[in-house]
Amino acid sequence: MKTTFPHLLLQHAAQRPEATALREKEFGIWQTWSWKAAATEVRHMACGLLSLGFAKGQNLALISDNRPHLYMGFLAVQSVGGVPIPLYQDAVAAEMTFVMKDAEIAFAFAENQEQVDKLLEVRETVPSIRTIIYDDPRGLRNYDQPGLISTAELVAKGAEWDKAHPGAWDALVEQIEPGDVSVILYTSGTTGQPKGVCQTHAAFVASAQGGVEVDRLGPQDNVISYLPPAWVGDHLFSLAQWIVAGFTINCPESASTVSIDLREIGPTYYFAPPRIFEGMLTSVSIRMEDAAAPKRWLYEKCMQLARRVGSDILDGKPVGALDRFKYKLADLAIYGPLRNVMGLSRIRVAYTAGAAIGPDLFRFFRSIGINLKQLYGQTETCAYVCIQRDRQVELSSVGQAAPGIELKIADSGEVLVKGVSVLKEYYKRPDATAEVIDEQGYFHTGDAGVIDANGQLRIIDRAKDVGKMRTGAMFAPNYIENKLKFFPHIKEAVCFGNQRETVCAFINIDYEAVGNWAERQGIPYGGYVDLASKPQVIALVAECIGQVNADLATEPGMADTQVARFLVLHKELDPDDDELTRTRKVRRNFIADKYGVLVDALYEGKAEQFIETQVKFEDGRKGSVSATLKITDAKTHPAAA
Repeated sequence: MKTTFPHLLLQHAAQRPEATALREKEFGIWQTWSWKAAATEVRHMACGLLSLGFAKGQNLALISDNRPHLYMGFLAVQSVGGVPIPLYQDAVAAEMTFVMKDAEIAFAFAENQEQVDKLLEVRETVPSIRTIIYDDPRGLRNYDQPGLISTAELVAKGAEWDKAHPGAWDALVEQIEPGDVSVILYTSGTTGQPKGVCQTHAAFVASAQGGVEVDRLGPQDNVISYLPPAWVGDHLFSLAQWIVAGFTINCPESASTVSIDLREIGPTYYFAPPRIFEGMLTSVSIRMEDAAAPKRWLYEKCMQLARRVGSDILDGKPVGALDRFKYKLADLAIYGPLRNVMGLSRIRVAYTAGAAIGPDLFRFFRSIGINLKQLYGQTETCAYVCIQRDRQVELSSVGQAAPGIELKIADSGEVLVKGVSVLKEYYKRPDATAEVIDEQGYFHTGDAGVIDANGQLRIIDRAKDVGKMRTGAMFAPNYIENKLKFFPHIKEAVCFGNQRETVCAFINIDYEAVGNWAERQGIPYGGYVDLASKPQVIALVAECIGQVNADLATEPGMADTQVARFLVLHKELDPDDDELTRTRKVRRNFIADKYGVLVDALYEGKAEQFIETQVKFEDGRKGSVSATLKITDAKTHPAAA
């Protein structure tokens, strides 16, 4: 049996036809597809594409939230030798245009009216797009543009075509080889235009098998699929591991109902980037701030105990009988209800990846009994390079090399990777491929790191972001930013300091958390700009930065990287304004250029600075926001002996 996505789907359908493959919540009710039903739907979707003229070797774009027909669409395209290309569903039409042209898209799958409208706009400049398949017909009844067809019509056409061409689809499936490209994932493009990463069936299946083996995943597991399907992490967890392990994927009703659906499903296996866990912790902090004094006291006492022994209990390390008894009681009173309210009460394994996670945030979840671990990788490595094994979790590392992966540190300190998950090539970019894969077959990750005696990899920062202070100290901005983002009142931070005497920072407040705090303090405010400029809010942020500085002062070589001055930005950093990537990674150089006047003000010792900034609205309109920002000196500490 070949190990390609369509072959594995057919294997599950033959061996476990009635087992649940997918669920979707629609109109408040969970709809279910068995493996047999999913395989039939995939077959008919694929035959429907063939009836419309889709051919082997063609690319098909998919723009959708997490929906069963999206995941079945991936398999349908692959089953006839085509290549699916997912795009970020919150991308504006102008962002889609580059990918549509680069990938020569003729067929596209859109979830709903919003995505169809964007594709019709893109089609004005990319006339090659001739067929748009939409999943949700609401609002599209009176659309008469050529090439529009619903998923229901596609499936019906496919069923007829399959009857008229017996065995044709099966013959195409048999032609697929593990070394064929299974998906093209476009990088988020922190610098320059995104590049199409070509990954094969063999790479993603081997990466999925490694994770399944390490964590003993199987048909009994449940996951909730809610992350952007264009992100490599969702492709690994919601498609590759689903098709390898045969567990059930659950698609939420909408982005706004994810937390409710999470509690309803109670997944056993969960994956989220650090920002999701940061959001969960912020939500918990807000609830506790609103709680009665006795509850707050009990919560604080239990969290002190959790910080002291929680991770050791989870890792099976020796812990005294009295502490174990106290922890059990605290689990009944605090940790259990906390896990339940976050929808993580049945979690057996949870992973975070996509960006570095702050040690404090990591420790919090592990201390309350959630087996949170780190996965390290890139789009170019199927998000699969290092994996943390149970009972070998270190807060400061991303784990050991995953099965089938070989690690090496270059003389420059860059992490190099060779193995099953490395990309085949960049789409139509042999020059870019040659830049990242050397003659020995090692992929150059662009991350700076070190490997310890136990084979654990510690990532310092992006190699291009790691710099030096004028004092000679190493400057790793991401490390400092993660410490700052642990505080529920800080949503985003951008640090500067390379080739400078001191570190300075831009801060984005968390509007919900700080707004809640302001209301309890009796501080009136009229929106984000007003709230961010309040002296009490600036003092609150200064207190958080002071605590981070106290922490940095105790770490070897980090005392010189304490934040000396900061300002609270007048607007939230936003992907629509090109300040963040679609996966919410900071575009540091772009921000430094865009807000150069603020960076200069921080280092020139100014007390305030006026700025006016252009912003883009969701409907494509442009506007501006202006403010005079107060610049504050942070409390720093002498280096600890």
